[in-house]
Amino acid sequence: MKNAATTPDARGTPAATPFVDERTDGPGVTRLDPADPAAPYYGLLARLRSPLTLRELMIEPVRTGYIGDGTPPDPASLPPSAADLYPEVVVEEVAVRSAAGPIRCQVFALPGPRGTGPLMLYLHGGGFTVGRSEDTAYITSRFAAELGLVVVSVNYRLAPEWPFPAGLDDAVAVYRWLRDGAGGLGDPSFVAVGGDSAGGNLAAALPLRLADDGLPRPDAAVLMCPITDFVVEKHESFERLAPLGVIYDTAFVGFVRGAYLVHHRNWTHPHASPIYGDLRDYPPTVVVAGAADPMVDDNCAFASALRLAGTEVALHVAEAMPHGYYFFPQLLEAGEGAFRAIRDFLAPRLPGGPATQT
Repeated sequence: MKNAATTPDARGTPAATPFVDERTDGPGVTRLDPADPAAPYYGLLARLRSPLTLRELMIEPVRTGYIGDGTPPDPASLPPSAADLYPEVVVEEVAVRSAAGPIRCQVFALPGPRGTGPLMLYLHGGGFTVGRSEDTAYITSRFAAELGLVVVSVNYRLAPEWPFPAGLDDAVAVYRWLRDGAGGLGDPSFVAVGGDSAGGNLAAALPLRLADDGLPRPDAAVLMCPITDFVVEKHESFERLAPLGVIYDTAFVGFVRGAYLVHHRNWTHPHASPIYGDLRDYPPTVVVAGAADPMVDDNCAFASALRLAGTEVALHVAEAMPHGYYFFPQLLEAGEGAFRAIRDFLAPRLPGGPATQT
């Protein structure tokens, strides 16, 4: 990938405040009041442990060990990087204005004239609590290279510091910007949404939120192992596979649900669990799932609900594959199948027809 010069602000003005995903003043941050009658107790706990709150204690090892434990692995043992695989893809950074502050986005696109390529808003995974656009560079670079998309990958605010609906608010702000012209990056008449895992949840919820806000629906949705129903225990696959899951397990999903949604009433809110929403007029959708993923029943149920609502849907389920099996290049043949399914579904729907395949 060719690294282009960073664009400080999508409107052409240098960003004067931190990017939203770097803000530490969210509503999920505990602030101790010296006037609280229990202040001495909290003060002693703060001297005995750090971080103070249990949610901070629990998320810290996840964030520091999400991809690695700090010890660089032998490069020879790793799959090739996105830059190695797709050197022709240009990567640049933009900051999209929002009410919460500038949103850092990475843009992945083939070189060529600006303003003509179909757009995709992409949302990375990470259980709503970790991750950044760099983590999914392989996925977004591949979409750019194989489909000719201009992919705008969003670094949205994370829980527990920023619970629901902060991340979705950020996605809406970037979507508005794309439809308003995207600073000339691509063709605003075609905007798809996509995401993996937690990002798949945000991408799945976004069409419903946009409809409620009176905004045009996306032109297509690409949902890779999404969570579409936070009442996870009702699904047989979750009860069977999650207790000893490697990628997703019962304990982590319970933490994620509490950190992101906070209140029980949000579990079935359509902007959090889109399967409970009005799915009429939902965009054409491809759902990628793995048969060994605790979320597979969720994914199949959402695809069925979309069909019942009259939406055009393609469901691809890879046998024996866990959550996120497509994440690393040249590792699992099933991952290639997932990208073929996405390409076969999306390419005919793009303006001008499919890009040349290699």
